[in-house]
Amino acid sequence: MDRTDTTTIASTGLPGGTSPAAVPVATSPAAEPVTTAAAARAYAREVVLEQWNRPDRTATEAAVIDLLLVVSELAANAIRHGGGLVAFEVTPADGGVRLAVRDNSDVVPPAAFGAGGFPSQHHGNGYGWPVIIRLARDITVERCPEGGKIIKVLVPLV
Repeated sequence: MDRTDTTTIASTGLPGGTSPAAVPVATSPAAEPVTTAAAARAYAREVVLEQWNRPDRTATEAAVIDLLLVVSELAANAIRHGGGLVAFEVTPADGGVRLAVRDNSDVVPPAAFGAGGFPSQHHGNGYGWPVIIRLARDITVERCPEGGKIIKVLVPLV
């Protein structure tokens, strides 16, 4: 698989001085708080249909399915492992949409920086991060100064 994207962690005020500057992005937060994976999927689909699709570009159903898989995995991880889904944003971008998922945990999932390969044996963990890595690009994890983290990804729609 040819991958030219980047996977990084941006940390604020961590020992060692690693704190790449986060680039502010105009976001599209949901009108109603998104607290479930189902609500996150519905909102992501709404943004694609109402904001990303235009007469000169339309996301294929296959691309939307990939997007919804990534949304499901990120939201489920925030709920199950991150102490809850604090915020969810979808932003139209060139070639796709950017997702930002915030939770209450500052623990960076080690699998977020894997190659996206599926394990040959199941050890009790899911397959969420391998799916996310295969379908998304430009994955970043930012620790928030007030606690928690934000995971950002770009999901291609073309």
